[in-house]
Parts: sequence; structure tokens; C-alpha cells
Amino acid sequence: MQKKHYLCTRILCEFKNQYQMKRISFIVLAVVMAMSVAAQKQNQTYLDYIEEWKNTAILQQEEYGIPASITMAQALLESAAGQSELARNAKNHFGIKCTSEWFGGVYYYDDDKKDECFRQYANAAESFKDHSRFLQRPRYSTCFEIAVDDYEGWAFRLRECGYATDKHYASKLIRLIEDYRLDTLGKGAAVGAYDPDGEQDIVATEPTAESPKAEQQPVPQDQQLPPDNQKPKKAVVVHRNEPIMVIKNDPEPEYVAPKTARQERDSFLLMHPKKRFNGVNYVEAREGDTYANVAFRLNVRERDLREYNDALGRDLAVGDRIYMAPKKSSGTKDYVWSYTGLSLWKLSQDEGVTIEAIQKLNGLDQTVRVFRTRQKIYLKKGER
Repeated sequence: MQKKHYLCTRILCEFKNQYQMKRISFIVLAVVMAMSVAAQKQNQTYLDYIEEWKNTAILQQEEYGIPASITMAQALLESAAGQSELARNAKNHFGIKCTSEWFGGVYYYDDDKKDECFRQYANAAESFKDHSRFLQRPRYSTCFEIAVDDYEGWAFRLRECGYATDKHYASKLIRLIEDYRLDTLGKGAAVGAYDPDGEQDIVATEPTAESPKAEQQPVPQDQQLPPDNQKPKKAVVVHRNEPIMVIKNDPEPEYVAPKTARQERDSFLLMHPKKRFNGVNYVEAREGDTYANVAFRLNVRERDLREYNDALGRDLAVGDRIYMAPKKSSGTKDYVWSYTGLSLWKLSQDEGVTIEAIQKLNGLDQTVRVFRTRQKIYLKKGER
């Protein structure tokens, strides 16, 4: 009886051991498969791009307060890790379009519409810098109410502020950040700290003159103090989720030669196509234009430009014609019929005829500024 009991116990133990071994093998296999899937998420082109531009993204965070993770994710998404047409041909890594205050190079590219105007840069670093400046606009001011380590909040707020029309834009940024552990960017005491596994601690030291490249382990101040005649070395251990500390050592900015008057004019006319009416060239005002900055770009005196447009004491509005030379003393038509609310200045700009000439041709009093409805207004000399 005891022998049978022993045999049963042994059989049960062996069965239990085999079950545990299979269970352990299954767990190991599951872990290996999970690691393989995680590795497959990371594209080598993306990893190379991150390695090349991570320091630039970290410096933008330090200077402008924009999370390095967000900057890098936007660059990866907008430029396809530097492989898009805009990135290759225009060095534009963030898909930023031309705006009224942009006076740099331009590149035309089919996006939401055909031949849309995008900003063009000399190099990709310039694109990163301009992206940070672009986000300083009032439109994105609420983004800076969010903590720099809250990449999810930043992603959704950028979408809400209208950075992109894609309704899935925020989730795409978040996925890139989590797949490539971009949230570890900038979480080190030295520029370039990037922990794709998100596990290691980083020790940063400030080198001394005696050993400029030597790394020192941090020593608690209450345990060891340096001699009075020796400058203490600064050391800091940065763990994940602790406050960011980036050592900044900006070089002297390079000298950039100012544009010549011709270059300024050519750049302005790229953004403001020149048109012609009644024998006079003109451009149309865009958002942000003033008579002062337009005069500077065209290399003319502001007062002269205002006199060309009968605009002394008047501000520009989007769509206004800006004549680049004096208007004529007669129009292309003999006369026109006014409509409700038509002003003397508006008619003068639409017909390319000076206000003084219209007043003389029609015997108008100097105080008349708006015409009556269906009033006949002469633009040339002739029989009345």
C-alpha cells in the first residue's frame, strides 16, 4: 500500500514539474515575442534622424520652453524623418507655410491646395529654430500653460490651436513619442541625453582645467568638502521624472550679411506678385503689411509711398492696392456709376486715378469723401 502511495506521489510531482517548466517556457517565449514586436516598431531611418537632431531639439526646449519630445515628433512626422520633398528640397522639416511676416526663401508645393507657398531654409537647423519662433505666435500661447513633460497635453493642444488639419495629428505625435521614447530627450544634465529604454540614470559633471574630460561621481556635500583653495566640481545625478537640467553654452552667433536693397525688393515681390493697372504697377497688401515695412522692402520713402496711394494718415488693410508709382490724372473709362458706400479713396485706388484729379474732373468740394448712390463720376476730360 505504501509503495503504491509513493508511486502516485512521484507521478504527481513529475507532472507538476513538467507543467511548471512548460509554463515558464511559455512566459519566456511571450517576453521574447513582445521584445521582438517592440523592436519592429522602431525604424532605423527614424533612429538615425533622432540621433542627428536630438541635441537641436533639446536646445530648443531650453531656449523656448517647447518639449524636445514634441519638437522631435513633429519633425519626424512632418518630414518623414528628413525624407519628404519639402525636407530635401526646401530644408523645411515642419511643413511651415509662408505667412505675411516671412521674408525669406519660398518653395511651392502641392499640399491642401495646388502650388501652396512654404518657407525655404538654408539648412535644417534653421528650420528647427524657425519652428520654435513660429510657436511663439499668440495662436499657440495656451500651449505654454502645459508642463514641459506633459507631451500628451502639448500634442492635443497643438491640434486644438490648428497647427495641422489632420484630426489624428495628436495621436500620431503621441505614438511616435512612445514608440521611440522621445520623452527621455532632455531629461539629462547634459545636452544629448537620450535613453531609448527609459531606464538608465545619467551622471553629468562639470570638467575642471586639470581634467577637462574627466567624469566625477557625485559626492554628497555633507560627507566631503573640497579644500578652500580648490574650486568644487559641480555634479548632478538625474533620474527619470526628475526636473530637467540642461547645461547651455551658446557660441557667439555667426555674422549674417544683411540683404541688399535689390534682394529685399526681390524677396518682397516673391510674396507680393506685381500687377499693373492704368499704366501703374501695384501689389496687394497681405496680413501684417504696413506702409512703413512695405516702403523699406521696396526701397522707397514711406511718405512717397503714402502719397502715391493718397494714404497720408491712413493704415493698410488686407487686399488694399499699394501703387508703386504715382497714379494717373485720368482713368481707362470715361465715367463710372457709384454704388452705395463708395468712397473717394476707394474709387481712386480701384481706377488708378489720383483723388485730386477726380475732384477736379467732377468739381467736387474738398469735404466730399463718400459718393451718393448712382452718382455719375467722370474719370476723363470731355463733354458733360
